[in-house]
Amino acid sequence: MLVPTYALLLLLFANPYSFGVHSPGDKKALLLLLYVFTTTALIPGIGIAVMKPLGFVRSLESPDRQERIGPYIVTGVFYLWLYQNLKSGGQAPPLYQACVLGATIALFAAFFINIFTKVSAHATGMGGLVGMLLLLTIEWPGSTLGVPVPGGLLEISLPAALAAGVIVAGCVGTARLVLKAHVLRDLWQGYLVGFGAACLAWWVH
Repeated sequence: MLVPTYALLLLLFANPYSFGVHSPGDKKALLLLLYVFTTTALIPGIGIAVMKPLGFVRSLESPDRQERIGPYIVTGVFYLWLYQNLKSGGQAPPLYQACVLGATIALFAAFFINIFTKVSAHATGMGGLVGMLLLLTIEWPGSTLGVPVPGGLLEISLPAALAAGVIVAGCVGTARLVLKAHVLRDLWQGYLVGFGAACLAWWVH
């Protein structure tokens, strides 16, 4: 659920001017970050947490794929709402709108696949993030991620950020295997769903 927030941060570090701000620390950028985090993580998270005492899920981790139906629906509705608001409000550039649309498509695709077989939500999110980094590298060539560090600004090239994203996605998948939360097939399905949804969203947006 944090992937849309991560994606927004990356785009703000790469090109804050596309959002109409001078830096990610500007008030407008911070308000947008708060809005995205609240809509895609905080409120859906509260909704999912409430499902446990109500008996809809036995565990917040939802190891049973049937228990994931409710969380998928709740989160997907808020993602779709965010996409519609960003599209109509013009607060974000088309690339980030496509990122949110891709996350929405990935969620509903994972929901559909989950009816028949288990799919890793973690891998789906990381696949989408890698897809977004690839699109960012293609659409904004020559841009860098200007990450504030003590004493100045660290410039990270987009290909390096893409490579780091692939490594992190692999680490997340490995962690899920070590925890025995998924088998390898669940991870590959998730990666493909997330990555494919990001590319599809950019193509149709």
